Amino acid sequence: MAREIDLTQWQSELVDAFRWGEQERARALVMTLREAQPGRVHGVLEQMLQSPDEKVRQAAVFALGELGGPTSARRLEQQLLLEESRGDPDASSVVQVITQALSQLKSASLRATLIRRLNRLGAGMPEGSDVDDVVYALWRKRHPELIPPVRGALERLSPPVSEGLRALLRLLESSPQELRVWIEDGSVPVEQKTKVLTVLDEEVPDELAPVLPSFIFLAGSMIEMASRKKGQERRFCDRLFTLLLLHRERLFPTLPSNARSILREVARRMIAAPEAVRIIKAANLLEYVGRREDADLLEEHKPQDEVLGRVYEEAVEILRKLPHA
Repeated sequence: MAREIDLTQWQSELVDAFRWGEQERARALVMTLREAQPGRVHGVLEQMLQSPDEKVRQAAVFALGELGGPTSARRLEQQLLLEESRGDPDASSVVQVITQALSQLKSASLRATLIRRLNRLGAGMPEGSDVDDVVYALWRKRHPELIPPVRGALERLSPPVSEGLRALLRLLESSPQELRVWIEDGSVPVEQKTKVLTVLDEEVPDELAPVLPSFIFLAGSMIEMASRKKGQERRFCDRLFTLLLLHRERLFPTLPSNARSILREVARRMIAAPEAVRIIKAANLLEYVGRREDADLLEEHKPQDEVLGRVYEEAVEILRKLPHA
C-alpha cells in the first residue's frame, strides 16, 4: 500500500530545500515521493510548473532533473520554451535551472535541445551569464558534433558575451598536447585561459588531468603580479584554486611533485599577500599540498574576521598533524 504524503507540505519542503541550496535534502524529498507515490510524482511537479512563483518552478525543474528519463526530458524542453517566451528576470532564473538539469540527464539527444537554445541566444542580445549556462551544459555533453554550432554562435556574438563559447571551442577542438601548448603560449591573453578554467569547473575529463600542471606552472610564473594587486593574474590564480578544490579527491593525487611544489609556493604567496589581494582559498589548498611548517605562515596572516579566520585555523590543525619534513 502506497504511503500517504502531505503533498502541500512536501512541495513547501522541496522549495525550501532548493532555495537554500540544500540539494541533498531536495534530492531525498524527490526520491521519497517517487517511492511512496510513483504514479503521482509527475502530476505533482506539473502542478508546480504552473505556479507564478519562480522559486516553485525552479524546485520542480530540479526534481524533474533528478527523476530523469524521457518523460522528464521532454517536459523540461517544453518548459524551457515557455520560460524563454516569458522574457522576464524570474523566468531567466528558471531557464538557468532547466539548462543545468538538461546537462545532467543522460540522453545524447538533449545536445540538440541545448544547441537550439544556443542558436536562439545567438539570434538576440543575450546576457553573458545566459550564454555561459549553455556553455557549461554543452561541455558536460561534449562531442565533436558541437563544434560547428559553437563556431556559428561565436561568429554571431561579440565579446565579452562570447568568451565562454571561445573557451568551449578551445576545449572541444584541442587535443591535450595542443591545449598544453596553448596554455604555455605567452601571446594568448590570460583572461582566455581563465575562462577555460571556469568551463573545466563543470568537469575535468581524465584525459585533461595531465594538462593541469601547465596551468599551475603558469600561475607560478605570474605570482609576483598576482600577489601584489588585483588583476587578471590574481583572477587566474583564484580560478585555478577553485577548480582544484572542486575536484580535490581526483585532481590532487594526480599532480606530479614539481607541480605540487609550485602550487604550494603560489598558495603561500597568496596567503602572505596584502589583505585586499589575499585569496582565502589558498589556506584550503595548503591542506592538500602544504607542509607542517606552513602552519606558522597561516597563523601569522590569519584574518581578523571570525569566519575567515576559522578557515585558516582548520588548515593549521591539519598541517600540524603532518610529520616533520
